[in-house]
Amino acid sequence: MSANALAEFTAGAGAQKAAAVLLGVGPEVAAQIFKTLDERIVERIAAGARDLRHDPTIVPAALDAFVNAMTSLSADAYGADGYFREATARAMGLDVAKRIFDVPLESEMPVSENFTALSEADPESLAMLLSRELPQTAAVVLSILERTRALAVLKHIPVEQRAQIMRRLATLEAIAPEVLREVGQGLTEELTSSVPANTRRVDGRAVAIELLRAVPAAQQSEVVGEIEKDDPELAAILRGKLFTFGDLMNLTDRDMQTLIREIDMSQLSTALKGAPDAIKARFTKNMSSRAGQMLEDEIEAMGPVKLAAVESAQAELVKTAFSLAEQGRITIVSPTDKMV
Repeated sequence: MSANALAEFTAGAGAQKAAAVLLGVGPEVAAQIFKTLDERIVERIAAGARDLRHDPTIVPAALDAFVNAMTSLSADAYGADGYFREATARAMGLDVAKRIFDVPLESEMPVSENFTALSEADPESLAMLLSRELPQTAAVVLSILERTRALAVLKHIPVEQRAQIMRRLATLEAIAPEVLREVGQGLTEELTSSVPANTRRVDGRAVAIELLRAVPAAQQSEVVGEIEKDDPELAAILRGKLFTFGDLMNLTDRDMQTLIREIDMSQLSTALKGAPDAIKARFTKNMSSRAGQMLEDEIEAMGPVKLAAVESAQAELVKTAFSLAEQGRITIVSPTDKMV
């Protein structure tokens, strides 16, 4: 409503109606409305408010008239976008109005319809799918996803592709509804075909290790030995998880001496670099005084050693211990083994 039209409305009985409506909306809303009116119109509304004191019956009639007026506006609802765009441009500037009204509202975007499967997909599976798409397509999907999930997906996208995707995402300002529909439908179909419905991701390796740790060491050794025939790499991983370097502390003195005779001293010094003193003492206790001192001197003279080299040496010692156990030369004690 223009200032002139409002001036006409507040003339005479219109001022009383305006005062009645402002009385109904409360002081906070009324204060915001007053900020948009010039002093002349506010004076008319104030005069109408004084008339209400003399004839309170005006209020219900004024509110009914207001409701009828609002009802009559329903026919103009289709033009509301243009009306409010113009009002926003006048109040906040053309650039702000363009940014607000040219970008579809989140509620208008068909996210729930076309992106449900994508928003609920396993981050690794979705990342694998997006890595085969154009960077701009991946950027659209990441912009729609909830931020925590988008970050989880991005972590699984190959590093060499992230920069291009981030560049497209950083320059993304608006997405046409038809683009959202096309991207959502296409990727959902591809995701559904590549990952069957109700697929559940599990960490099978962790489960296998947990189950194996619950059985005696002899059975662990037997199972891992069979696995090694077909998959030596997996067998090495399982050994490292089932029986760690720290578990060598549980060997008897006799078994520890047998192990020491089978390992290379330089490999042992690398494995003990940075290890707790208790583990070092466990080894030196089962050596001669001279051999123990030489081991300690070698460890001290080594200087800094890469962690990867230490872990590799420790893994080799564990493998040797497992091999000796399979031969029956030492006994590996697991947490479930009962000793008498």
